[in-house]
Amino acid sequence: MWLLLAFIAVPLIEIGLFIQVGGLIGLWPTLLIVLVTAIIGSYMVRAQGAMALGQVRASFNELSDPSEPLAHGAMILFSGALLLTPGFFTDAVGFLLLVPGFRRWAFREIARRVNVQKSFTVHTSGTTQTYRRNDVIDGEYEEVSPPKQPTHEPDRGPSGWTKH
Repeated sequence: MWLLLAFIAVPLIEIGLFIQVGGLIGLWPTLLIVLVTAIIGSYMVRAQGAMALGQVRASFNELSDPSEPLAHGAMILFSGALLLTPGFFTDAVGFLLLVPGFRRWAFREIARRVNVQKSFTVHTSGTTQTYRRNDVIDGEYEEVSPPKQPTHEPDRGPSGWTKH
C-alpha cells in the first residue's frame, strides 16, 4: 500500500515543484538546474560508491559484520537512481542519502525495526537438530576418502597422442 502511495505522490510532488520553480525562474534555468544536479549527483555517487565498496572489502577482510557497509552501498545506489530522475524532490532525497550521517541514522532506524535470527539445521542418521547462534557444537571427526574402484582395463601406457 505504501509503495502505491509513493508511486502516486512522488510524481504529483515533482509536477507541482516544476510548475512552481518554472514559474519563478523560467523554463531554461529550471532545466539547467535539473541537468546540473544530475551531473553533480552522478559524480558524488561514483566517489561515495567507491568508498563504500572499499568499506565492504575491508569488513570482509577483517571478518566483521558487513551489513552496515552493504546498507550504505545500497543507499548510495538508490541515491544515484533518484539523482538521475528529473525532479527537485527526488534530487533532494538523493542528495540527503549521500550524507553519511543521514545514512548512519537511517541504518540505525532500519536495524532497530528488523530482527535477524541466525540458525542452521544438521541432519544426522535420521535425526534433525536445529542450532541457534549461541549454541556450541562439540564433536570428533576423521577424514574418510572414498575407496578406489578397481579397473578392469589393463594399463596400456600412453595413447600415442601425448608426449613423454
